[in-house]
Amino acid sequence: MSKWMLSAFADEIADGLDEQIFNLNKHGITHMEFRNLEQQCIIDYKPAQVKEIAKKLAGNGIGVSAIGSPIGKIKITQSFESHLDAFRRTLEVAHLLNAPYIRMFSFFIPPGEDPACYREEVLSRWQTFIDIARGEQLILLHENEKEIYGDRPERCLDLLTTLNCSYLKAIFDPANFVQCDVETYPKAYELLKDHIVYMHIKDARNSDHVVVPAGQGDGHIVDILKALKAMDFNGFLSIEPHLNGSLPGGGPKLFSVAVHALKNILDKL
Repeated sequence: MSKWMLSAFADEIADGLDEQIFNLNKHGITHMEFRNLEQQCIIDYKPAQVKEIAKKLAGNGIGVSAIGSPIGKIKITQSFESHLDAFRRTLEVAHLLNAPYIRMFSFFIPPGEDPACYREEVLSRWQTFIDIARGEQLILLHENEKEIYGDRPERCLDLLTTLNCSYLKAIFDPANFVQCDVETYPKAYELLKDHIVYMHIKDARNSDHVVVPAGQGDGHIVDILKALKAMDFNGFLSIEPHLNGSLPGGGPKLFSVAVHALKNILDKL
């Protein structure tokens, strides 16, 4: 039987940790995917600061589902060595926050160029990540993102199967696929279903690529969650609203819209 565990990008609620925690608790969300705090990436905080953050989260009943890292979100033509230092810091932060997963990317490809020309470099860099993370007891998650090597399901699958690593899995982000004009279901889902351990709950429209609440776009989130449920999926559904527009209450109000959209779907599955 499937077990949905809800998480969220709390930095889309507010910059400050207190307001993030308040709103997560308000909506019964037990985890957060940690990306930024006070407009600074979590991997740039000092270890002592991260320990204090971890203590505060634990004291308020909030776990960390993943580090929403920026690793791999640089141009494939940029220097790699300094990026490895950031990756090592990310591993340290994941341990300090007791996060089992690290969200990562597969490098921006120069506009207009064939991603196949950079395949070997992408795989080489990812193999380095894998080598460094060996024995860390952490799962590296590749997220499909616009304009990176793995922006389409075929290349995501290529990355996952070629590297063939037990601690490399997939995040499935429906909105990102929609924004790349990819059919999320059944096409992308069927290609990647054996590798998906984590979902980003974000929807978008085919017509204009605008992000909308779950179930209101063309990401087939309902179909995907039904299919995952049939496979007895046990994993995180991480709410990443990215909602446009303005409502009274700002971030908390928009976040509430996103949470209720997902919960309405889950109630009907």
